[in-house]
Amino acid sequence: MRTLLRSLAAPALALAAVIPAANAQQGDVAVSAAWTRAVGTTAPTAAGYMTLRNRGAAPDRLVGAETPAARSVEIHEQRMEEGVMRMRPLPGGVPLPPGETVTLGPGGTHLMLVGPTRALARGEWVPLTLRFERAGEVRVELSVEAAGARQPAHAGH
Repeated sequence: MRTLLRSLAAPALALAAVIPAANAQQGDVAVSAAWTRAVGTTAPTAAGYMTLRNRGAAPDRLVGAETPAARSVEIHEQRMEEGVMRMRPLPGGVPLPPGETVTLGPGGTHLMLVGPTRALARGEWVPLTLRFERAGEVRVELSVEAAGARQPAHAGH
């Protein structure tokens, strides 16, 4: 039985290493449901969405991100001001209080992938490195959903 388990463990670990993950954890910060929408080759931007959870006792902050799929990544906030929807960069990042969950989603705070370097097609995965003040770097992959998606296909499952 031990031999059988050992023979199955190595291929399973190898497979796990190549399966893209929309979830990740580094230190006290957990990232889940990371996704983006499909965009064409001429799109000036794309957006990244996800859920961030601080499982620790100290505050943290998302301060930046990068991906090879875009020239740069900015943290943006979208909100209604005097009846007009406005989008602005958040140069101070996204606060992540201890024990709290913060959702980056459509119509609110999100990551702006500026100058996609290629088309993003539904079903693909986009590598993304998030930078936190305390937790450091967290690597995750954005699942690419349909162009008009309001949530990832796996939401609620």
